[in-house]
Amino acid sequence: MAGVIEDFVSSVVSSALQEVLKKTGVRKTTRRTRRRAAKPKSGGLIADIVEAALKPQSARSKPARSKPARKQVSRRRTAAARSKQRSRA
Repeated sequence: MAGVIEDFVSSVVSSALQEVLKKTGVRKTTRRTRRRAAKPKSGGLIADIVEAALKPQSARSKPARSKPARKQVSRRRTAAARSKQRSRA
């Protein structure tokens, strides 16, 4: 009976120790992978040429408009940058 209890306790302690040791390693930040956009399935090059030729003139590609410039946001300087500026002046 004592042997069974000793085996049980030792197995629990060893598994707990393994869990603790597994978690104490240096962790890297997880990198997110970029997903590629799925390419539209088409009939191939010839099908694209035929489709473009059959489209009416008004439906053909128009030049894409560029997005307006983003509004600039003021950012507070870091303490180090402020002290550098103070020492220069």
